[in-house]
Amino acid sequence: GEAMKSFLNEVNEKMHGVPLQRCYHCRKCTAGCPLAQVMEYNPNRIIKMIQMGQKDEVLSSSTIWLCASCETCITRCPNQVDIAHMMDTLRQMAIEQGYAAKEKNILKFHKSFLHNIWINGRINEPMMMVEYKLLSGDLFSDMVMGVDMFLKGKLHLISPRPKDMATVRKIFKETK
Repeated sequence: GEAMKSFLNEVNEKMHGVPLQRCYHCRKCTAGCPLAQVMEYNPNRIIKMIQMGQKDEVLSSSTIWLCASCETCITRCPNQVDIAHMMDTLRQMAIEQGYAAKEKNILKFHKSFLHNIWINGRINEPMMMVEYKLLSGDLFSDMVMGVDMFLKGKLHLISPRPKDMATVRKIFKETK
């Protein structure tokens, strides 16, 4: 129907890329996705839901916030459907259309993640987690795991900054 077409068209229009109709559901994206098993709906299912006009379900799902933008999906897609970009587009639509409140801590995590890149030019996990913990109010839930990771050398308090911070800032300026 009309609702089906309009959501699909809205997503395609905002993506400016390969239209989602090019997906013929081979599921190679989902097979390669490192986070598919923890997602509410796998990447292939999200495309199918968009094609079916299920806007509320898609924009209120936690899936769109779990995509790590690793781009494994696009490297495996025979039709170059850019699912990482699609997920980013869906996150933006969720924020603009007021869906993000349902995942308030994920949105706070997203903001901490971006702010950390703005400051450091890359992710500094301990600093990002401190900021997220302060924003979310969830201060101690995984402290033991964090200490354990630090002691095993998996977390580093100081990360080297990229030499070219000007480019990092330029990307933020152009995408704001």
